[in-house]
Amino acid sequence: MSWQAQPTTDPPVRFDVRASPEKRGLDAERVGRELAYVALGVPLGAAYLVLVIGGVVVGVLFGALWIGLPLLVATVGLLWRCAALEGDLANRMLGAEISPLPPLPSAADARLLARIRHRLSSRAFWRAVTLLSLRLPASVLAAALIGTGVAATAILLVLGVGAIAGTRSGYIGPLGATPLFGVVLCLLAAPFAVVTIAFVDWAAIALRALARTLLMTSLPAGAPVRETLATSLGDRTLWIAYWLPDRDTYVDERGNTVPLPEMGSGRSWTAVDYEGQRVAAIIHDPSLEASPELIQAAVAGASLALDNERLKADLRARVQELRASRARLVEASNAARRQIERDLHDGAQQQLVAMAVELRLLRNRIAANDAATELIDRIDAKLSTALDELRELARGIHPGILTDRGLSPALASLASRAPIAIEREIDLPSRPPASVEAVAYFVIAEALTNVLKYSGATKATLRAHYDGDDVVVEMEDDGAGGADPARGTGLQGLRDRVGALDGTLTVVSPAGAGTRVSARIPYRTA
Repeated sequence: MSWQAQPTTDPPVRFDVRASPEKRGLDAERVGRELAYVALGVPLGAAYLVLVIGGVVVGVLFGALWIGLPLLVATVGLLWRCAALEGDLANRMLGAEISPLPPLPSAADARLLARIRHRLSSRAFWRAVTLLSLRLPASVLAAALIGTGVAATAILLVLGVGAIAGTRSGYIGPLGATPLFGVVLCLLAAPFAVVTIAFVDWAAIALRALARTLLMTSLPAGAPVRETLATSLGDRTLWIAYWLPDRDTYVDERGNTVPLPEMGSGRSWTAVDYEGQRVAAIIHDPSLEASPELIQAAVAGASLALDNERLKADLRARVQELRASRARLVEASNAARRQIERDLHDGAQQQLVAMAVELRLLRNRIAANDAATELIDRIDAKLSTALDELRELARGIHPGILTDRGLSPALASLASRAPIAIEREIDLPSRPPASVEAVAYFVIAEALTNVLKYSGATKATLRAHYDGDDVVVEMEDDGAGGADPARGTGLQGLRDRVGALDGTLTVVSPAGAGTRVSARIPYRTA
């Protein structure tokens, strides 16, 4: 596995996912950080105790008054921020690798008492308060041990140097302050110094364990990988882009293409490899680049889960492609229908209209010839019939009104031509995409055809409206019912066309209680 903080597209830096043992050798910088942590603990711990005792106690005592409740809320929030500060100090000075604290839960009910009750019921909050309360006594105890070692080492050095230099005479205890004895005292100062450094190390280990025990948060088993990493790294804006090598692109968990952030965009990304193969990229806040070991620890534990999620993202991407291809096929079919309708309207239909006009002109010229006039009338009648059938055919292929004016007028026109009473409830203030309009229109057209042919209905209701991101069209009648979509190809074909746009077609047709055909078609993604 490998990782790399990526503001640019440099090759990734590799690391071993196995945790390496911590090096506890003499490190002046590390010892200095640990001493600073202990030293800071005294004033900070005192401030924490004042805040815990003063803020909470005063808030509870004056809770009956108006000032007590806001004070208690402010104290709770401030204590949580102090706990977050402690976690940050433990990470920077002790290498505790504590996940940054999540935001303190807030109640959905905005009432003050509800907010206080909800916050005070958080176990994480009380663990943090426990750490803040123990910070002063733990730091004082550690400082006392370290101070004792420092004092003993300093006394031995002062006495030894004084004896060697001859500035101290007489006796040190029962022994005389000779130069030889001074050398012995200076030599004894060395093990005391080592023990003092050991005190610093032991104190740091204990304080780190205390901070980790009380501040470490964990998610339940089975939590999403993104949520787990976001909690571990303390970046709520963290996102995961999964690498699909056959597409040479990154996608999110839904299979949508994700561009990686560019340099200067305010975001960075960390590439993750598993068993020598690129798995994902973690898009995160640039501030995390200052803690590569924290990223390493978080990513190492999630590498297998990331690989599994990548496979799921690959499957979702393929489904997305399938949906897009189905939508393109529907649109191509609709475009072909529109083209055929235009060709019929501008070609054959216009020719027939011109022929009908010429026949009428011919009839006027030979009005004296009754036989010819009768023949022309018969031809004109047949021509009119053919023209009506051609118009009906063109309308069935793709109605021109649907292209020119939209779904609402097209449905209204369809209902107005029906030989039964159809109540219209059409509320489409704006036009959906052309592919959605076409599918919705033909659902109603097919449903109306079935009503007229098979149901024996005397009236019907046509509905069309928006519902969230969906266009919903319905045809309901008072006919015989008992329709079975499995016995015919019309409704099944409509179900396929609706499904190609990720929509659903529902047919409810109890025997003797009429039929309701309803289609729900997403339109924002069409």
